[in-house]
Formats: sequence, C-alpha cells, structure tokens
Amino acid sequence: MSSISALYLNPAETVAVSILLFSFAIQLFYWLGIYIRIVFRASDCKDNADGGDPPVSVVICAKDEASNLKKHLPEILEQDYHCYEVIVVNDSSEDETENILSEFKKRFPRLSSTRIKKDPKFTHGKKLALTLGLKAAKNEWVLLTDADCRPSGNKWIKEMAKHFTCEKSLVLGYGKYETTKGLFNRFIRMDTMFIGLQYLTFAMAGFPYMGVGRNLAYRRSLFFNNKGFATHLKIKSGDDDLFVNEVATAGNTALEFNPAAHTVSVPSGTFGEWIAQKKRHLTTGLHYRKKTKILLGGEMVSRILFYLSVIFLLIKPTLALPALSVFFFRLLIKLLIFKFATIRLNEKKLLLISPLYDIFIPFINLALSTANYICSKRNKWK
Repeated sequence: MSSISALYLNPAETVAVSILLFSFAIQLFYWLGIYIRIVFRASDCKDNADGGDPPVSVVICAKDEASNLKKHLPEILEQDYHCYEVIVVNDSSEDETENILSEFKKRFPRLSSTRIKKDPKFTHGKKLALTLGLKAAKNEWVLLTDADCRPSGNKWIKEMAKHFTCEKSLVLGYGKYETTKGLFNRFIRMDTMFIGLQYLTFAMAGFPYMGVGRNLAYRRSLFFNNKGFATHLKIKSGDDDLFVNEVATAGNTALEFNPAAHTVSVPSGTFGEWIAQKKRHLTTGLHYRKKTKILLGGEMVSRILFYLSVIFLLIKPTLALPALSVFFFRLLIKLLIFKFATIRLNEKKLLLISPLYDIFIPFINLALSTANYICSKRNKWK
C-alpha cells in the first residue's frame, strides 16, 4: 500500500508531469529536428556555378567609427578577390572618419565613400545610410558588414561569393565576437552563437527568417525590387533581420559559415550595453512574420516550462528521480549537438557555460520582452 500511495499524484503534480513531458517533447523537436542539422551540414559548399568571380560591392555604414575604420578597413581592402569595390557611407560622423577615408582612398583605388551631413532638423537611422550605400554600389551583389567588424581572413569575400549564383539572391553569413577574458565575454559569445545556430539551422530546414548585418549578402535588385526597407522604415532597427524575414525563402537563400567566411567584431563592453542591445533585438522580433514568432516563441516558452516543471517536481522525492532523468537526457542531447556547433562555427571555450546560459537566457528574454511591452504601452498612453 505504501508503494501505491507513493505513486499517487495530486492534481498539481499531475499538471507538472504533463507540462514536463509536453515541454520535453517540444524541446526534442527543436534539438533533434532542427538544431541537429548543423552536425551533418557544414555549409552550402558548392562553388559558384556561373563561372569566375562575380563582381561584389562591399557596403559599410560608419558613424563616428574612425578608430575602427583605421584598424579594420585595410583587412577588407586587401582581400584575395579579383573584382570588388568597397563603399563606406559616412553617416554624419563628427570624429576623424572623413579624414581617414580620404587617406585610405589615396592608397586603395577600390575604396569610395559617400557622406550624409548632419542636419538638426532631420533625424535618420542606419537604414538611410545603407540605402544610399546600395544606390552607390556598381555591382549586383552587395556584401554587408559593419565598421567595427573585421573579416576572419583574406578569403572572406571569396567564401561568401561561392554562393552568388543565378539560383540564389541572398547569402547568410556568421558574425562572431572577439574572445576576451571573463565570464561576461563567454556569456555574450554564447548568446551570439545560439542565435546563429537558430537562424542557420532554421534556414537549413527551409525556413530562413533572419541574418546579421555584420555578414550578409544579397542582390541589389532584390533590395530595390522589394522597395528596400519601406515596410519597416519607421522601426529604428531591422535593417538586417527584418529585411531577411521579409524576402528570404527556402529557394533563394544560401548559407556560408565556414570559419574563413566569418566576420569578427568587438563585443559589448558592459552588461548594460548588452541588455540594451538585447532589448532592441527583441523589439525588432515583434515585427517578424507570424510563423516566425510562433516557432521562436515556442522554443523559449517550452524551455521555461521545462525548467519550471523540473524544479517543481524535485520537491517530491518520488518524482525527483524521473524529473532529473528527463532533465539530464535533454542536457546530454543538447551538449552533444552544441559541441558539434562550436566546431562548425569555430567558437571556443563555450561548452561549460552553455548549461547556465540555457537555463537563464529564456527568463532574461522574457523579462526584457515584458519590459518592452510595458514601455510600449506607456508610450501609447502618453
């Protein structure tokens, strides 16, 4: 009788067990149905089928980025690629950006620039600067990066250009952060890597939904035929992910995440800067297509429910062991797939921190999303 009574579940425990199993099944869908694809597919590795090196226009928007341009622009101007130009849009900079560009143009004929002069009566964001850069581009294929980014090597353009074929109109690359000392650096690199894992494997599954402006290529005609950023011009961010979310399809999108095709940028210096960046990204995500929001939200919500149900069931001794068994089974699957992902994306020393990130990031995202929602309501009331 004692063993029978020990197995009895009260209503709260029955609900918790049901939530645990349901959320666990959803998590298996994501890890074994989507994320695992990075284990078996290195990249879209077919060389350009149209022959030769297609002409490329590299477009960089710079606002008060004199020091970064001085450090990183030579690495972009000295790529091992036959036919390309580099266009820098000086977006109302008040530092030495214009002088540095003038000096570089004397040394590098392939460099050109355009300038947006500061006007107190007219405010604008990066989307205007990027649009002007695309208008100035001479070539059909444009490759985007940021002023604070450097290519991982001199084959960056060549690796991305492998996919500039007649069948494709858009290429998603991977942009990583520099490795420095400290737990904070590992955490934000972990966050960047998981976001990369998501958008790359979703694209592998035939559902591309975002890219990053640090390493993104598409046809100039794709941009202008879709009226650029017209549908989300009033939103400050989204020059990369909202545009990709709007125009990318399973057929027109290619992927390239070979380490030689990576870009590397300077990470946020403080926790506050990173939080502000996360809030902007989550705000932009509200404007994704409905199906995208359901898929991304389903992963986050199922992970929150999974951890909450495990914690609740640990209170009851008879259910603690089954709950821990489910917990560690999922953890094992996650660690195995994640280990392969770190190899594919050339990210180091992230495996040990990944369980902590996995637990805390959905709750951080939920808190920031709630804060964004409250702020938006307050602005409406005003």
